[in-house]
Amino acid sequence: MPGMDALDLFRPLDGTPRPLFVIAGPCVIEDAERGDGFTLDIAKRLAEVLGGHGVPWLFKASFDKANRTSLSSFRGPGLERGLSVLASIKDAVGVGVLTDVHQTDQVAPAAEVVDVLQIPAFLCRQTDLIAEAARHARAVNVKKGQFLAPEDMAPVLEKARAAGGTDRIALTERGTSFGYRNLVVDMTSFPALRALGAPVVFDATHSVQRPGGLGTATGGRRDMIPTLAAAAIGAGIDGLFLEVHPEPDRGLSDGPNMLALDALPALLDRLLRLRDAG
Repeated sequence: MPGMDALDLFRPLDGTPRPLFVIAGPCVIEDAERGDGFTLDIAKRLAEVLGGHGVPWLFKASFDKANRTSLSSFRGPGLERGLSVLASIKDAVGVGVLTDVHQTDQVAPAAEVVDVLQIPAFLCRQTDLIAEAARHARAVNVKKGQFLAPEDMAPVLEKARAAGGTDRIALTERGTSFGYRNLVVDMTSFPALRALGAPVVFDATHSVQRPGGLGTATGGRRDMIPTLAAAAIGAGIDGLFLEVHPEPDRGLSDGPNMLALDALPALLDRLLRLRDAG
């Protein structure tokens, strides 16, 4: 629908056709390690690509990766420094910003800066965190746990809606645990989630993870991102979540499953053609 921005597209489904929206950015803010402006440069490049394709979008990056395989894994700059970086991106690029929160005391300060608060998959049943995010944020994105059926997200959505805050709540599919160190994406999950009345996002990058696959770190199959994303477009998703990085193999978190930034234009071309074809 002309004139709708990405935040509008988080509103409950009402049967009106909507454009695909994209959530994109690096897994974690790496400025302290790569140099000031590293994350901003990614955001500017994304603005060129996504703006050039006419796609409503939000920038995503984490200030803290609390769920890491190893105690020694890189976690990010922390709340204060991370929010400063995200605020600068929001001002300089003019884009809405999304970040994840892991504790209730992170919610209020994060909501003062970012537009969308994201509930990580492993925390999607944490009632206090969900309610606090819904009360404070302009919009909320809840990732479906790798251990839940899509229908099990109905009570999660009810918690968010009952908090008395935003009505902009999206649900994200990011794969389901299948045996050890493997995830699968059930394409029937998308219509099941949409039947709950919330916009549905597909996390095409975390869905190709191999949890713990590298022993002290998570592995992944980034070569499978285009295949799963194309299938999800066919299954009728509303939004697409992509973690991207200029050099994924040098990324400090989730490198094996991040998409190379240079690969994004061709992937978008393909996905938008599929969506236009109906």
